[in-house]
Amino acid sequence: MALIESFEKSGNWLFRWRSYLPLVLYVLAGAVLLWGPAPEEEKISNWDAFEMICLTISLLGLVIRALTIGYTPRGTSGRNTAEGQVAETLNTRGIYGTVRHPLYLGNFLMWMGLVLYVGSWEFSLLVSLAFWLYYERIMFAEEAFLRRKFGQVYLDWAERTPAFLPRWSGWKPAGVPFSFRNVLKREYNGFFAVFLTFAWISWMQSGRLESEMGKGWAEARVQGVWWVLFLAASVVFLLLRTLKKRTRVLDVAGREYEG
Repeated sequence: MALIESFEKSGNWLFRWRSYLPLVLYVLAGAVLLWGPAPEEEKISNWDAFEMICLTISLLGLVIRALTIGYTPRGTSGRNTAEGQVAETLNTRGIYGTVRHPLYLGNFLMWMGLVLYVGSWEFSLLVSLAFWLYYERIMFAEEAFLRRKFGQVYLDWAERTPAFLPRWSGWKPAGVPFSFRNVLKREYNGFFAVFLTFAWISWMQSGRLESEMGKGWAEARVQGVWWVLFLAASVVFLLLRTLKKRTRVLDVAGREYEG
């Protein structure tokens, strides 16, 4: 098999298994938190600029995903399914005028805020490299499909639009209004996962510190701010999940976007 076909095949395979990537990250982060350098007591007991920076990075990722999903109509760009890639039209407006893979950029920032909070620069660099290697194949497969289907239109768009680092001057009106309901319908899982993971890391850091002090994991506590944010996110998650599963309040005609 030629290398180009191998890249595309592996990219499609990796896309189908992308939901399991966070599980690998949890295992690796848990190992770092358990056996890496012990956290300092002040770091896990006081809210400071570092925590705010980590949270801001993750929230920026959520915002980028929201801008993508909120302005994206049904059937645009590429979507990898069990049957293969799906796209009726090529989306080149809105955030897709600034970057070709905004959802993956959003994913990277969401997870990087969490990874940084683990407190290991080596781990952060490792995850960044792994993310790039993983998603590079996925992006390759998606772009191979779009190039075959849309030809010169795709090539012209790709020529002026960066793959991963946005060029915000390329923003063009999306042509459809922003759908906040569609964002709520599609993104509540990711929103909840961010605050759940911050709370979990805080608990792991506390448990490690208590263990180092000879008190045991039974004394582990979630830092107060993360506990409050986790509870708030849980309420939002349960509310939006109920609305999605039991009502049609969040349905928006022409916006059945799958990301």
